[in-house]
Amino acid sequence: MLGWFYGGTKSTNVRVSLPAVCFVWQIAMIVLFGVFIRYNEEADTHWQEFRRENNISSDIENDFYFRYPSFQDVHVMIFVGFGFLMTFLKRYSFGAVGFNFLVAAFGIQWALLMQGWFHTLDPATGKILIGVENLINADFCVAGCLIAYGALLGKVSPVQLLVLTLFGVTLFAVEEYIILDLLHARDAGGSMVIHAFGGYYGLAISWVLYRPNLNLSKRLNGSVYHSDVFAMIGTLFLWMFWPSFNSAITDHGDGQHRAAINTYLALASSVLTAVGISSVTQKKGKLDMVHIQNATLAGGVAMGTAAEFMITPYGSLIVGFCCGMISTFGYVFVTPLLEKYLKLQDTCGVHNLHAVPGMLGGFIGAIVAASATEEVYSREGLINTFDFEGDFADRTVGTQGGFQAAACCVAIAFGIVGGGCIPIWGDPADDNCYDDEAYWEALITVTLLDRNFYCHR
Repeated sequence: MLGWFYGGTKSTNVRVSLPAVCFVWQIAMIVLFGVFIRYNEEADTHWQEFRRENNISSDIENDFYFRYPSFQDVHVMIFVGFGFLMTFLKRYSFGAVGFNFLVAAFGIQWALLMQGWFHTLDPATGKILIGVENLINADFCVAGCLIAYGALLGKVSPVQLLVLTLFGVTLFAVEEYIILDLLHARDAGGSMVIHAFGGYYGLAISWVLYRPNLNLSKRLNGSVYHSDVFAMIGTLFLWMFWPSFNSAITDHGDGQHRAAINTYLALASSVLTAVGISSVTQKKGKLDMVHIQNATLAGGVAMGTAAEFMITPYGSLIVGFCCGMISTFGYVFVTPLLEKYLKLQDTCGVHNLHAVPGMLGGFIGAIVAASATEEVYSREGLINTFDFEGDFADRTVGTQGGFQAAACCVAIAFGIVGGGCIPIWGDPADDNCYDDEAYWEALITVTLLDRNFYCHR
């Protein structure tokens, strides 16, 4: 019974199931958007009246002009950065970019609804009011599902991915509400809410879908020269735009400025340590492209929670320094152990790039928050940075640090429990993994150069 529930039929024929899911779910989105979704006051034609009523002097003060540049950067990360980062497999580039596109396109629609019901529902009208910040948050929500996809890359069907996204976005919206609203934790760049949750969510599903005979597709679980180059394009897009990712929804002014600086420095530091550890752990000191594609981003992941805090520039460098090392060591030593002893087949190594750095980022944020002082922040700065207003006006920094740590545990718990419980079926057979021909019309020719690389790796 459990085999059917989790494993299902090992067929790659999705001629009925995939169109059915796509059409039915998209029609459902149209209906739900028609019932619930409306423009907010800054996107509605009543903006001019809103301006006059709130003494807004110019159209340039519309939130669109502050947030849209960051939205563009985050959007590129989601559709280009994540997609191309996963093209390293020698015969799974269509699946990496194409299914990334599918997951993100469905996910942003469902995220606007789920996050809207929790955060921007107008109680007077029963409508969800959306603007540019909602689009950014929807992209953030989808990022968690794309991280989970990284752990399952090449081993699942497009229908499974849509199911993963449906449940993943739902779980994300609930844990985000608990962490940001109920616990009142700060997590501007999503170390906890996005990376820790997405990483452990994907790992839990990978554990459920463990394949004892995956060695039948082992010949395709690797890269060739040109696939690694394409993956490096994804790395560079992510690396360049990560300061926008971590600062996109922070408060205008010093918080946003500081988040971009801290992320910028942490990323730079993680590159050097990732390169250094990669070299020292390889024969003859040669670099492994897997480490350079992934561990160089670990600083940005770990800086997500503390990005807007006064962690100081040298503190940001320390975070990047440590996480670059930890992530690279994870790829070298931990990933093989996870598969051998815990039955975790993690294709992209999300444990090392997202799960562990995200968890560390959450606890780093807790420590930095608990150690905040008026001498460093000023009283007004503490209130502004940690939003000590309303019901939380009397909260101390020590208490805030405790809630930050609790929030990290909530994110991890939602990822592990949620990923272990969702229904997944219809995955391809063990000898059909890591191959675009399973789900794509693809004429794949193997050149002499490719053959040499297949033999080498």
